[in-house]
Amino acid sequence: MTTPDPAEARANRPLQPGGRKSSPVYAALDIGGTKIAGALVDAEGSVVRRAELPTPARESASRLAGTVHAVIDELAAGPAWAAVRGLGIASAGPVDTAAGTVSPVNIPNWRAFPLVESVRAHPALSGGIEPALLGDAVAVAAAEHWRGAAQGVGNALCMVVSTGVGGGFVLNGRLHPGPSGNAGHIGHVTVDMDGPPCPCGARGCLEGYASGTAIARCAVQAGWTPPPGTEPTAAAVAAAAREGDGRAVAAYDRSARALAAAIAGSATLLEIEVAVIGGGVAQAGDVLFAPLRRHLRSFATLGFTRGLEVRPAALARDAGLVGAAAEARRRDRASGVPPGVR
Repeated sequence: MTTPDPAEARANRPLQPGGRKSSPVYAALDIGGTKIAGALVDAEGSVVRRAELPTPARESASRLAGTVHAVIDELAAGPAWAAVRGLGIASAGPVDTAAGTVSPVNIPNWRAFPLVESVRAHPALSGGIEPALLGDAVAVAAAEHWRGAAQGVGNALCMVVSTGVGGGFVLNGRLHPGPSGNAGHIGHVTVDMDGPPCPCGARGCLEGYASGTAIARCAVQAGWTPPPGTEPTAAAVAAAAREGDGRAVAAYDRSARALAAAIAGSATLLEIEVAVIGGGVAQAGDVLFAPLRRHLRSFATLGFTRGLEVRPAALARDAGLVGAAAEARRRDRASGVPPGVR
């Protein structure tokens, strides 16, 4: 039995009524500790079909893989799958894009798990679709550069500030994932040499100051308490800060100062023009962005860094999916399939 040629398989996608080739569609997966999401994304970056299941994060590796396959099953059930030209996978990391493996910190039973191999084995990919793996924060950078707040920017840092802190770089107009796919892992840049130990093994990491968990912990340690019957969260701290609670304001100021130090350091090294901030913590709006911009002026003091602009992310819950699709689209366009086939 001969192995199907990927280019030929793509060329033989069904025709639309009237004999026209179907418009290209890209499949995407976004794998995190809470949910495994999937989508079909058109060539303009719009989500046309979506599927989602909870991540069985504490269950076996095979059960986790089965959930990924179930999401693909749902995407492949509709007629739009016939137009799929590639599949991108955004995964919590660390990842190893060369090996096709993932070791998400918050999914303990996946350590060097061969995710690309597992996804490739799904029957829906038998037509020659090759999965493309990238880290979730790198995927957000791809999405924001394609369709969001970094669109048209040559050099940018795109960050996710949520339960953790991650990032990805666009340099010279191109995504820069690095050799293993982990470039931009800014949450584990040290911002305080005498800071607390980090689970990664270092001390004083940005994530320990700027994440939503860190903001809530700082406010509680200062004496702030959440409303009765609720958990202490960064969103609750932001609400208290808007009401003028000094402890909540200070917790966000501490986060913003740490973010400013890390962003300014990135600008000094790489001459980024724009820093895009997304994730749950960014939903605090000016509670975060006002002190961040103020502190950035104190850290970004060299002439070539003073014009650095901070922008809120434009894409919300689907950023990882759109970014994964962007990588699949990029590889499809670079694959050498004749333009008339596209």
